[in-house]
Amino acid sequence: MNQTGKAYIATLVYTAIIGFSFLFVKISLTTASPLDTLAHRFTISLLAALIPVALGKIKLSLGRKDLLAILPIALLYPAGFFLFQTFGLAYTTSSAAGIIQACIPVFTLVMAASFLKEHSTLQQKLAILLSTGGFVFIFIMQGVHPAGASLLGSFLILLSSLSSAGYSVLVRRTKGRFSPFELAFVTISFGFIVFNVSALIQHQASGTLSTYFEPLGDSSFLMSVLYLGIAASLGSALLSNYALSVLKASQVSVFINLATVITMVAGVLFLDEKLFYYDLIGAAVIIAGVVFTQIRLFPAAPEVRRSPSVKRSL
Repeated sequence: MNQTGKAYIATLVYTAIIGFSFLFVKISLTTASPLDTLAHRFTISLLAALIPVALGKIKLSLGRKDLLAILPIALLYPAGFFLFQTFGLAYTTSSAAGIIQACIPVFTLVMAASFLKEHSTLQQKLAILLSTGGFVFIFIMQGVHPAGASLLGSFLILLSSLSSAGYSVLVRRTKGRFSPFELAFVTISFGFIVFNVSALIQHQASGTLSTYFEPLGDSSFLMSVLYLGIAASLGSALLSNYALSVLKASQVSVFINLATVITMVAGVLFLDEKLFYYDLIGAAVIIAGVVFTQIRLFPAAPEVRRSPSVKRSL
């Protein structure tokens, strides 16, 4: 199998992991706050990443300049993405936030064209809009009224979405300079520091510092953060970083909307949630958009070969 095929498999696995992660986020939030969940999630993720390093299976050879080069990536994701998302959801509805975040592939397409000079066909642009439209259709049919959302909340969710798009573009820009594991290790380490410090400050301010590790005593929470830390943080970072080293940023980002379909299926299977006709229509549109982004429906116009000009002697 060639690298492109492997990159698509990595993207599909990454999408499935992200799709199921929402199920575990819901479970974890019944026991701990969003910041505590993020802190414990990235603690477990970093511990998992340290195992192959400690065993000598993977060697890290990152200098100061390398760390400074990766720092902007880590600032965007996980730090910027999750912090803006967490505080944004405090001021707006999750449904309105979902509509804004459905535009991440569109933001990625624009950024990739501007900063990476990645060119996409008209079919790919329309397919990305189609996939995004399927996502928005589901939320509108559920009775979402984005106009009622807080301006501050919407702005923070927008910043979260732009952080995700910027992350994909920057990872793509560093192609070949760092390995997927090096990028994942540094960004996860940064997330570990940011979220643990933030959670500890919050606990200190509310006088609940002694309860910091209490959620880990709950088996359902522990199982959730193990999945979120190992699979959804470390695993998905490795897979997405590898995919972005091979595929265009816009091709990878459109799979984010496909994760929504997997989330709906997981909700039906494990949370006894119901699917309605508009969920199925929206899911079909999302899948069609993802597929049409990756394949060419119409062959490229053949190039017209001109015969070399012949100089005539006078």
